[in-house]
Amino acid sequence: MKANKIHMGPAKIALDLGDGSERGEYVNQDYILHKLGKPHRGINLMYCYYPLDEGWPTRASKLPLPEGKTAAYAWDYAYDDYFPYEGGIGGNTEGEPFASMRDVRRHGQDVILTLTVDPAVTDAHLVKLAEELRPFGRLMLRINHEAMGNWFAYNKRCSYQEVADFYVRFHKIIKEHAPHIKTILCVGDGKVHGTGKLKYEDEFAEAISVADMWSADTYLSLHWGWPFDIAEPGGTTHKRVPNEEIFAGLKFEYERFKTHGNSRPFALNEFNADGDVNGPFQQAEQVEDFYRRLPTEAPFISAVTFYQFRDRGRLGLEIEDPSNANEGYEQPILETYKKIMTLPQHTPEKTIGEAASFPAALRWGGSEDADGISISITLDSAPTFCEVTFEGDDIALNLMLEINNRWFYKKPGAKTIDLMPAFFTSPATDCTLNIFAPPPNGTNDPSQGDGWETNYHAQIKPPPQLRIRYAPVIQL
Repeated sequence: MKANKIHMGPAKIALDLGDGSERGEYVNQDYILHKLGKPHRGINLMYCYYPLDEGWPTRASKLPLPEGKTAAYAWDYAYDDYFPYEGGIGGNTEGEPFASMRDVRRHGQDVILTLTVDPAVTDAHLVKLAEELRPFGRLMLRINHEAMGNWFAYNKRCSYQEVADFYVRFHKIIKEHAPHIKTILCVGDGKVHGTGKLKYEDEFAEAISVADMWSADTYLSLHWGWPFDIAEPGGTTHKRVPNEEIFAGLKFEYERFKTHGNSRPFALNEFNADGDVNGPFQQAEQVEDFYRRLPTEAPFISAVTFYQFRDRGRLGLEIEDPSNANEGYEQPILETYKKIMTLPQHTPEKTIGEAASFPAALRWGGSEDADGISISITLDSAPTFCEVTFEGDDIALNLMLEINNRWFYKKPGAKTIDLMPAFFTSPATDCTLNIFAPPPNGTNDPSQGDGWETNYHAQIKPPPQLRIRYAPVIQL
């Protein structure tokens, strides 16, 4: 068995995926991996933290409305209708978002945590949040996104300057208590005519200058009246924008951001075209055109988050089955998106290193910085059986496996993984089995010593055993 060390680094443009929001429930990472065949750089989870409000931590849409009031749009509640962040002062880390974050990281992906927070909370609350998020590796924290809008509760309660000042306050606390976490600032709402600036740019100038990452939420089309009305011709609660106009707007925003500090990663943390507006076929066509043009039209974009995997409306790769909330049915954009995932600009860089021997050390820094093992495989022909078996202590390992461009997950306790799905539609002769070891609990281990916040270490002892056969067990 020929084995080499392998390093996995970033793609030119990272692919991220939204999983759960006010429009859909969280879908487990095993299901998503089976559907798409490969993991993402990161998974965006959307939560809110309003611990000073009466009724917290009940989800906002489940709270009774004041007498005589009815909800007229998606944000017409006491606070933002995201999943409640169940940690913080007086909370715990056994529920959400921690269970979902562990699931994401076990499956070889980084966490992007979108968190809307009441700016009235004290520093003690923010310190507690930073300490709770510290074990989750190279997490990206998107604080009070779409901050130049008027729909979220924090914008209704505070001036834009107060929202911007809160971002800076939270950022500084993160850097003091969990400096490896990167903060994301999501602003940008078009040019203000006569000024050449972004809307509320002056108020957010300091926030732009301190943020680790910049972002914008960009929809080629959107029906923001969902679910309270239906998008029909002549309506006023939906829009559609040509891709050329979107690219021009992103370039303007990026250039304005750069006037407030050195360039830094600029991501689209929500992106899609709404099937409510485009219909399912033109949705797929317009989205595919955007992704293919990204490298030339917007080379400054570092990552794109598709919003989202499963949706109760038409903003998902799947639509939630209204008769069974645990199931979804595919949209045409799902197959289109699988093709997008194979584009060279979205493929993580892998570098084969020196020969490796067993036992072999594995290091998981994150989906853009990991050291694993690559085992060379030469096939005589298309296999009928191909599986890998782990023995001894290796059965307890938590592993992500890649072969023939298809990824598989091995949870602790699983012994044998059937690799044949990698060959169902894509035959191969020479290929490699790449093995990486994300943390089994989804969190890094403080007992591993210096650098534990950003690296998790494991060891694979005996070489895994491959069983490859080229014919049925019994031939008729």
